[in-house]
Amino acid sequence: MENRRVVVTGVGAVSPLGNDAASTWEGMKSGRSGIGLIQSMDTSDYSVKIAGEVKDFDHTAYFSNPKDARRMDRYAHLCIGAAQMALTESGLNEGEIDRDRIGVMLGSGIGGLGTLEQNHTALLTKNPSRVSPFTIPMMISNIASGVFSMEHGFGGPNMAIVTACATANHSIGEAWRMIKFGDADAFIAGGAEAAILPMGLSGFGNMRALSTRNDDPERASRPFDTGRDGFVMGEGAGVVVVEELEHAKKRGANILAELTGYGLSADAYHLTSPHPEGTGAARCMDMALKHAGLNAEDVQYVNAHGTSTPMGDICESKAIKKSFGAWANDGLVVSSTKSMTGHLLGAAGGVEILACLMAIRDGIIPPTINLEDQDPECDLDYCANTAREMEVTAALSNSFGFGGHNASLLVQKFA
Repeated sequence: MENRRVVVTGVGAVSPLGNDAASTWEGMKSGRSGIGLIQSMDTSDYSVKIAGEVKDFDHTAYFSNPKDARRMDRYAHLCIGAAQMALTESGLNEGEIDRDRIGVMLGSGIGGLGTLEQNHTALLTKNPSRVSPFTIPMMISNIASGVFSMEHGFGGPNMAIVTACATANHSIGEAWRMIKFGDADAFIAGGAEAAILPMGLSGFGNMRALSTRNDDPERASRPFDTGRDGFVMGEGAGVVVVEELEHAKKRGANILAELTGYGLSADAYHLTSPHPEGTGAARCMDMALKHAGLNAEDVQYVNAHGTSTPMGDICESKAIKKSFGAWANDGLVVSSTKSMTGHLLGAAGGVEILACLMAIRDGIIPPTINLEDQDPECDLDYCANTAREMEVTAALSNSFGFGGHNASLLVQKFA
């Protein structure tokens, strides 16, 4: 196998901070919270009343056929929107390309939960004939990936990975691997989630995984702070176009960064809790560094998984120290943009790779907001509360999912 280099040529995002990549990045840089009281459902009977909702997103603008949009779940609306933004920025869809060499890898951790809720209610309260014939294709997690390929005639590898909160990172990483292996020239890859729904809110809430700081939503997501009490659920989508370097250069594409490393591992420990010593996560980061051919001190920034859970933040801090050694305390800057967006679950990595790409482009590291009393067991530099200007030539993004699924992506300044 030849050593095919892979670059990022487009990025799209829909998040609680904005309905495109630019506004999402502006929100991150300014340290603005996208968390508020839930508006999309009645939370009177719920212990959790806050989330990071996507606001005023017109998904119909991203579908050529309005009928197709009506036959898709909200998660797919967000996904197709972000994917179309990434594709438009990349310019990949313009001019002559071999569409059978373009793949699509768009996943979701939960999929069409809203569709499942609505149609299960119809089944129980009415009768089986009232269940929509589109229930199954609307609900399944692979349909956004399939529909996007149909929309653009992309006949390359097409699949949807489901690894909970690691979904988007795994999708981007496996696209990287397929391009390097020669099975495709480019991929539209990422993840989406829309689970701010009665089942999602009660399911996560009854696990006691969610913050109940309902009286102060904007300060509820507080990674690495002693006052953290759980994650804040978010929704959205994050998608990138990754492309073989010569293919991108031939068509004169604007290269945002080079994707040089991808790591993945299993904690092999617990259904929902991370390994207490962070060993699986450390192996994951080690693999990304090895693939990139970098030493620890070559990386300036880590966008942490940083969910604001009591155990998770400590375990990830330990993992970073295992992987980066002395550099973890001597120069590495870490931040969690989930402090602003909440936890986008299967979409998280797709939005957070945006933070890494823009940190490299603009020389700005986004902050961890609400970090007022740093947990002594979380003893790294978390870029507290205010963005920091500094040169970033290499950045790593972590995503860890229920089931012990770990995925790390490493991007570098293109040279």
